Amino acid sequence: MADWAPIVIGLLLFILLSPGLLFQLPGNTRRVEFGGLQTNGKAIAIHTLIFFIIFTILILAVGFHIYAERDREMADWGPVVIAVVLFVLLTPGLLFQLPGKSKVVEFNNFQTSGLSILVHTIIFFGLITIFLIAIGVHIYTG
Repeated sequence: MADWAPIVIGLLLFILLSPGLLFQLPGNTRRVEFGGLQTNGKAIAIHTLIFFIIFTILILAVGFHIYAERDREMADWGPVVIAVVLFVLLTPGLLFQLPGKSKVVEFNNFQTSGLSILVHTIIFFGLITIFLIAIGVHIYTG
């Protein structure tokens, strides 16, 4: 039975922690900036760390699951690794921004927008669903 918790939690955290949407820590001109729709390398690293900590706590420590029965007793690091990697790769403005401000796709511009976050969120949802549900990637530790 598929566990949808990593997908739902990963999707929500991707939206809430996308640097520049709600907040950015550190900001470009202040320690914390709110709704600036810009980002930087340090902010992406900090937001990735926050994503990793919250996601790991909810999925592994708390053991949050969305399905009827638990079918594994060992810790599955697969959702954590995949979600964190996708968060970094799909943060708008780091590697690419889709759509860009002046082009359809812009690369490494450290910019974002509401529409870019929506498009990147849809891509995040599709990829995390493929990896965790369709392919079933697992990394078990005893």
